[in-house]
Amino acid sequence: MEIPKITGDHFQTEVTGAGRPVLLEFYQEGCQACEAQLPILEQAAEEACDVKFCRVDAGEEPELADRYGVTEFPAMLILNGEKIFRKVTGRQTLETVLEYLEM
Repeated sequence: MEIPKITGDHFQTEVTGAGRPVLLEFYQEGCQACEAQLPILEQAAEEACDVKFCRVDAGEEPELADRYGVTEFPAMLILNGEKIFRKVTGRQTLETVLEYLEM
């Protein structure tokens, strides 16, 4: 499942106003760990249908990365509305990602 890329213009609607939990990944172009994380997140998105998955290119949207204190990549935040339930950095396994989603 393809994970949509979110910009600051659509952040409120797509993430904080989603009405359900969101796994938000911050990545940077050229980051090998980020590239390796993407297929894992795509697989997790297929298995965790009750969670919305989105990505933010921190190079294009530095204000969003700053807003959430993201300085390492990949970084994943699990949010519901404005509330952050979990924040992790570095490449994660599918099993770990799915475990994080069990809120």
